[in-house]
Amino acid sequence: MHKECTRGNINSPHLNLGHPCFSTKGHGKTGRIHLAVAPGCNISCNYCVRKFDCANESRPGVTSRVQSSEEALQTVRKAKASDIGSKLTVVGIAGPGEPLANPATFETLRGVKKDFPEMILCLSTNGLLLPEKIDELVEIGVSHVTVTLNTLDEKIGAIIYSYVRWEGKTLIGPDAARVLIKQQLDGITLASKAGMTVKVNTVLIPGVNDRLLYSLGVEIKKRGAHLHNIMPLIPQGKLAHLTAPTREHLTSSRSKLGLLLPQMTHCQQCRADAIGVL
Repeated sequence: MHKECTRGNINSPHLNLGHPCFSTKGHGKTGRIHLAVAPGCNISCNYCVRKFDCANESRPGVTSRVQSSEEALQTVRKAKASDIGSKLTVVGIAGPGEPLANPATFETLRGVKKDFPEMILCLSTNGLLLPEKIDELVEIGVSHVTVTLNTLDEKIGAIIYSYVRWEGKTLIGPDAARVLIKQQLDGITLASKAGMTVKVNTVLIPGVNDRLLYSLGVEIKKRGAHLHNIMPLIPQGKLAHLTAPTREHLTSSRSKLGLLLPQMTHCQQCRADAIGVL
């Protein structure tokens, strides 16, 4: 029963929409195009490093170069005209910064929707601006949203985030985390009510946020999330002194949270400019 709960439901009808990141049934058949048009960010995650790029490196926040909206549309046209073009069903924006804090995100998504109306539109966000941007995303036609939510505890949030830029001010400590967490939860609720498929990413940080993950899972389920992705910490930046979770720790966390929501276990922590079939 437990195995069925954690793995079987990931291919439920709601998630099986041709999106390879939201459903394992798309693997080998469908792919995605990540467009790196969003360099600016409004929060500072202490595990995030975006200062360098290696062609062999695959992790969030990495891109060979930031593109303009028109360059991004050219990328989509070239990819769709390639040998695997028919399998590329999704266009997503996941950085390298915060998509919702960059006007180019909205310009690009509108352009893709106009030129390739059949493609699924998605984005990943830290959630800070999601409540105020949700109507525009719905109008554009974004159907899949991923929100990175790492904790519901303000004190733990103060360890994970250096600052949050909010309404013209730079907040730090628990005050910053309090604003961010509220916006994230409100955004998940609004996205779900708008009919979007909502995935929540949570970075598993041993000794920091691992003990309160179940309560986080309870809350995001109540808010309408459809899928949960527990991701292992990549020790770098200000959290470089920490140790990544063991495979056993990661598996155990996913199993426990799988009692609440389907778990995404195939995430490759892709680059912000990744293109291809998974």
